[in-house]
Amino acid sequence: MFTGIVRERGRVASAEPNGGGVHLRIAAPETAGATPGDSIAVSGCCLTVTAADGETLEFDAVPETIARTTLGGLEPGAEVNLEPALRAGEPLGGHFVQGHVDGRARVTTLDPEGDGARMRLQLEPGLLRYCVEKGSIAVDGVSLTVAALHEDGIDIALVPFTLEHTTLGALAPGDEVNVEVDLLAKYAERLASA
Repeated sequence: MFTGIVRERGRVASAEPNGGGVHLRIAAPETAGATPGDSIAVSGCCLTVTAADGETLEFDAVPETIARTTLGGLEPGAEVNLEPALRAGEPLGGHFVQGHVDGRARVTTLDPEGDGARMRLQLEPGLLRYCVEKGSIAVDGVSLTVAALHEDGIDIALVPFTLEHTTLGALAPGDEVNVEVDLLAKYAERLASA
């Protein structure tokens, strides 16, 4: 379980094909104290640390992960958002995030708005149905609030801190991002349909 509060931007050291998946090495000096077996959200995707040396973390992303996320397109030098798993007693500053990416969205606009920015994401109908104005969504592992709904997507208002401390400030129209819709919305739909 995560909160969507990014702790560090890591840099991909290598991304090697591995049996339909990808073996990732990520330079992450602040998070590299993790040990094998720990869960880390990598741009919103919960991965298990397979090796750590104090400076880098290693992960194996399996074919299912590659099919649903943007991790298969990572190249050396790319930045990723990192968040260690929530530990008992830590504050819940964002919202409940599982690290189970539901799909990808495409950035259609990212425009300055005051000191921050406004980002529009194009979402497929299967993801859009879980979005409500002022509801929660995780984008590349960042806990965010839906500012507005559209027929084909959503707007998100990004504060300066988010732009500076996550990878979202470097996005451009056409970029794909990982999206995890609100867990409570999915459970509510399932219970209502039973």
